[in-house]
Amino acid sequence: MKVSETVPDLYDRNCPHRLVLEHVTSKWGVLVLSALQDRGHRFSELRRRVAGVSEKMLAQTLQTLERDGLVHREAHPVIPPRVDYTLTPLGREAAEALSGLTRWVALRMDDVDAARERYDAQR
Repeated sequence: MKVSETVPDLYDRNCPHRLVLEHVTSKWGVLVLSALQDRGHRFSELRRRVAGVSEKMLAQTLQTLERDGLVHREAHPVIPPRVDYTLTPLGREAAEALSGLTRWVALRMDDVDAARERYDAQR
């Protein structure tokens, strides 16, 4: 694993690390990485698994994650065309890092709902 020698300043608007952070933590990025954590999926399977994502947004998200080295796209030369998506080792690391966040959201949603109710009651 090659690790950068310098610590990035993520608060700097020109920091290139921010773009990768945005790709990984976007709504669709988190859901796609999480869906691929268990196993590879075909495009149509991913679209069903990540309910609510448009075909265009899923294609863009997959392309972005592939460009960042997190997702591997394998096109099979068959008719009809078949494309499989899996996580790369780097993508697996990212998905594992995100799994703590997704577990936290699932475990603490009741507390978030209660906080929202208190906030809304004050408005």
